[in-house]
Amino acid sequence: MSIRTSSRPTRDAIPWPRLAARNPHGRASAAGVDKAAIVHSSTAYGYDNSYVADAVAAVPSRFTAVCSIDVMAPDAVKTFDNWLGRGCTGMRLFTTGSTLPDQATWFVDRKTYPFWEHAAAKNIPVCMQMKQEGLPLLRQIMDRFPKVTIILDHLARAPFADGPPYTAAAEFLALAKYKQVYLKITPINVTPKSWGKGTPETFFGKVLDTFGASRIAWGSNFPNSVGTLSEILGAARNAFAFAKPSDQDWIFGKTALTLYPALAK
Repeated sequence: MSIRTSSRPTRDAIPWPRLAARNPHGRASAAGVDKAAIVHSSTAYGYDNSYVADAVAAVPSRFTAVCSIDVMAPDAVKTFDNWLGRGCTGMRLFTTGSTLPDQATWFVDRKTYPFWEHAAAKNIPVCMQMKQEGLPLLRQIMDRFPKVTIILDHLARAPFADGPPYTAAAEFLALAKYKQVYLKITPINVTPKSWGKGTPETFFGKVLDTFGASRIAWGSNFPNSVGTLSEILGAARNAFAFAKPSDQDWIFGKTALTLYPALAK
């Protein structure tokens, strides 16, 4: 079984293939992906999660939605619940990326506390797109809200070019002590422009030994990443070919079911 934890329905993903919300299951089936947590694209649609909610509602037996809201808003908890009612089973905070190159700090503002409290109470995982610079702030949130599940998108861009023993990634690896932390590995990690002195086996092996396979999930980042879904999945499986089959089972399926139980139904 292969379950992807990142995929975005997009009406016009030039130069990537056009993907219509009415047929995400066709592409998933062709790639050998059984189920998926489809992530809302806040850079394209802001905080209107209608598109991803509608896509999931069309095939609820195979998909679940990961939504984004304005966590600073006074009505954040009400908005949170509204999207839960439309099939959202995960949240994502975009704190840095292509449209926001610097690491934002608003996610530790006191105005966000009701959001964090609600995510913990509802057992809704929060996927964080962030850089290494934001890790000290993330630790503040996790210390204050130890019951909230955190997923680090793209491994929080953990550095690997220095090679073994990966000293540059020490702060990232130290997060393993927080049992609420899970990792999402995507093409950004699997197929970087250069590995430097690192290799997939030594770096991912270090991550695997440190966090354990049950806290690591594969994410396709499709269609934002170049390549077909089959090619993206194949590259990830090749990168983890060194891992024992039971660990691969977690990375490519079982961890996602832990994070998004709706996919197990």
